[in-house]
Amino acid sequence: MYDPIHDGIAKEVQSVSYKEAKPPSEFADLVHSFWELKTESILTEDFCLHAVPDACVNVLLNQQDTEIAGITALRTTYEVLNLGKDFHYVGIQFFPGVWQGNQDETADSYVGTPYLGDLPLVATSNKLLPLDFDAKQPVFSELVAELIERKLVALNTVIANILANLDAINSVADMAEITQLSSRQLQRNLKKETGFSPHDFLKVLRLQQSFKQHYLDAYTDQSHFIHSFRKITGYTPVEYFRKFDV
Repeated sequence: MYDPIHDGIAKEVQSVSYKEAKPPSEFADLVHSFWELKTESILTEDFCLHAVPDACVNVLLNQQDTEIAGITALRTTYEVLNLGKDFHYVGIQFFPGVWQGNQDETADSYVGTPYLGDLPLVATSNKLLPLDFDAKQPVFSELVAELIERKLVALNTVIANILANLDAINSVADMAEITQLSSRQLQRNLKKETGFSPHDFLKVLRLQQSFKQHYLDAYTDQSHFIHSFRKITGYTPVEYFRKFDV
């Protein structure tokens, strides 16, 4: 199963905790994880999260101001998100292709304005507020169930097939063959369901693979790997692994 890394937290940072939990089995094909990112005490300097693309979509809830919430997703390059000296975010990370809402409405950064949509994000955030992380998980599940009922979350069999066969995919042509779609059909499907072109989708998946296995399993050579890694993350692989807790 596709297992993207969490966003980059610099190794020298103290008093910032990240927790992650797998969803109940009935949501395992839809949800990668429930997560929490927060300060344990007020920091002396602003904390910057190094967000790396993974093609996932997140429901993000601000537990310090429950009016602030949204749907977020990165595209093909990293983003440095200044979260300040004191923060508490929780969220639900959906696998690529699962989010059926309007892709153009997903923010490409951590939202900082009140949520004005019709989803129960603010109500959910308020329900989560007094609970510790373990106790929050049934509430996350309630929200997932409602999003499924509203047909905003659903399994995309084409993309699920791609994710299940990543080790056998080295090109867009491989992706088309595995999904039994023409190049044009694949282009149309991926753009509609993820906002990515097949080429960009493959670039992001390859990057995520490189964190879990030897780079030559996903890239033609070391030079190709380093160039692609730096373009997407802003660092060479050596620099990234030296700086961030992966």
